[in-house]
Amino acid sequence: MAGGALLMGLLATVAAAQQATLIGEVKKIDESSGSITLKHGPVPSLGFKEDVTMVYEVSDRAMLKQVKVGDTVKFEAESGDSGFTVTKLQKGR
Repeated sequence: MAGGALLMGLLATVAAAQQATLIGEVKKIDESSGSITLKHGPVPSLGFKEDVTMVYEVSDRAMLKQVKVGDTVKFEAESGDSGFTVTKLQKGR
């Protein structure tokens, strides 16, 4: 019984990826690796207490064709076992 409870707790922890909606600026796009470099403000839910510029993987490489360097974007990012991933990306107005 205790082993089953432990397993369920581990599965719940893995399934509970942290997610946030952010506004940022596109600094670099790398279509070959499927990544985007974004500058944005603090995001406590993802562990960022200060402004950061960092590389994110994207869940769908087609998102990279919708934006260009210098664009302001609204995006959703999540933290998982493999790092940080942009799951939604929309060009700002």
